[in-house]
Amino acid sequence: MTDMIRTAGLVKRYGKVVALDGLDLVVPKGTVLGLLGPNGAGKTTAVRILTTLLVPDEGTAEVAGLDVRAEPGMVRERIGLSGQTAAVDEHLTGYENLDMVGRLYHLGREKSRARARELLDQFDLEEAGNRPAKTYSGGMRRRLDLAAALVAEPDVLFLDEPTTGLDPRSRALMWETIQELVRGGATVLLTTQYMEEADRLADDIVVIDRGRMIAHGTSDELKTQLGGERVEVDLASSADIPAAMSILGGLSVGEVQVDEQTRRLTAAVTGGADVLRQVLQRLADKGISVVDVGLRRPTLDDVFLTLTGHAAEEVAEHPEDKGKESEPGASKTREKEAVR
Repeated sequence: MTDMIRTAGLVKRYGKVVALDGLDLVVPKGTVLGLLGPNGAGKTTAVRILTTLLVPDEGTAEVAGLDVRAEPGMVRERIGLSGQTAAVDEHLTGYENLDMVGRLYHLGREKSRARARELLDQFDLEEAGNRPAKTYSGGMRRRLDLAAALVAEPDVLFLDEPTTGLDPRSRALMWETIQELVRGGATVLLTTQYMEEADRLADDIVVIDRGRMIAHGTSDELKTQLGGERVEVDLASSADIPAAMSILGGLSVGEVQVDEQTRRLTAAVTGGADVLRQVLQRLADKGISVVDVGLRRPTLDDVFLTLTGHAAEEVAEHPEDKGKESEPGASKTREKEAVR
């Protein structure tokens, strides 16, 4: 299987701070790599290097078999990019936006127009195609932005948090579109902070923090590394937390996690339903009232929390974010112009 994205020892510094610290990635053709990490971990920096918008300080990067430093123009002909903010011209109609992108790719007038009409239909924007983009909802703009990234039918697609801020219906539509693209042979590098999104779309997952890879594997492999099952208990009273911790601690294979706000206790266990029955019996023997109780496998959220020490949506101050506007390609408009 051909590797469509490959990096080795990728380093990018912002002053004295290292945003990427020796990142190695491999993405085979026709697969989705989920690149996960907290804000400021280096995800967007990696995407900008791979899309030729930033130059790495050290290391190598290839996209579609092309060196991003030596052959940036040829790389841009083979890729599409949808960034964190929809980069569309608000004064043009949806149709005009897509037609313009086709012209920038030198597709010619007829092919650009035909491709624009095809994508408007594919992304459920046909009825709004002749309206200015400034009249579009947030979800419609995101769909138009992704459609623009697909005008030239790229071999490799970079999606930098493409569904942030979308409602559930629009997000589901995006997921279906991405899956269809991959079935058609496209290769996707997806950055996201929605663990459900990575779980559903990614064939392979890399978790980075402070510019370094801290975990790599499929979703199931990462969950297995974390441990088997979890017993979750929601208590009726905060006063029962110490006693419940003692009960769960006697049955768990690790430290019991407590969320005092929700009165939820979580413990890793082995033994499945038998352990759950023991938990319920011991809680009842102590007269501890339970609102809800359940047995479940670890989620990617659990993996992320364990690996990074905080939830995916928490914001970490980082020069990657501070210095965005001062770095080459920071403007979303410039990103689109450079890639398209």
